[in-house]
Amino acid sequence: MQNVTDRTSNPFGLRPPFDRSDPGDRAAVFGYGDANADFHVIGDYPGVYGGETTGVPFTETEDGLGVQNVFRELGFASGPRDEPILENSFWSYVHMCTLPTGRAPTDEEYATLERFFDAELRAINAHILLPVGARATDHVLQEYTTQRRRFDLDMASLHACDIRGRGFMVIPIQEPVEWVDGDRDAIVSKLEAVLTSDYRQTKGVATTVG
Repeated sequence: MQNVTDRTSNPFGLRPPFDRSDPGDRAAVFGYGDANADFHVIGDYPGVYGGETTGVPFTETEDGLGVQNVFRELGFASGPRDEPILENSFWSYVHMCTLPTGRAPTDEEYATLERFFDAELRAINAHILLPVGARATDHVLQEYTTQRRRFDLDMASLHACDIRGRGFMVIPIQEPVEWVDGDRDAIVSKLEAVLTSDYRQTKGVATTVG
């Protein structure tokens, strides 16, 4: 079933529960892209992956643009880097609200926004979840798989693996600023392989690690 919306940014009309942004920044960086996407890319918060002025996830910062560039190479994104056109992918953050420069969300703030993230993730209902970085990966593995206890959250070893989820395939991505030789090629190759597979049949089916 397809979602009945043509909105690219914040397709479900979420409202941030608080505004602690700096002057000139967006109060929140909402989910962005194709609401009927099979691939959902998940970051931590705007201070790491960007969007505080553009309003679009994975823009502005080195880490954000590193992720965006991979998805451009694979054909998921085109057009302007600050407002890309996304096809079959949706981008969002575990913590969508922006905060004063240099401040990370508190545990309480993450908890406040958890229900917003969860509602959007389930509305998108993508086949493939792609958490970027340790915080997003920890949350996705904890909430959407039964596999979290199996891992030490070593992002270097989890990078570009596929993990069974509760109705999802999860493919963690290490932060681009921490990539070493071969890491970029590894995630590109993994996603190319997924794209050529019958990945829509993976919902609820066991996948492998490695």
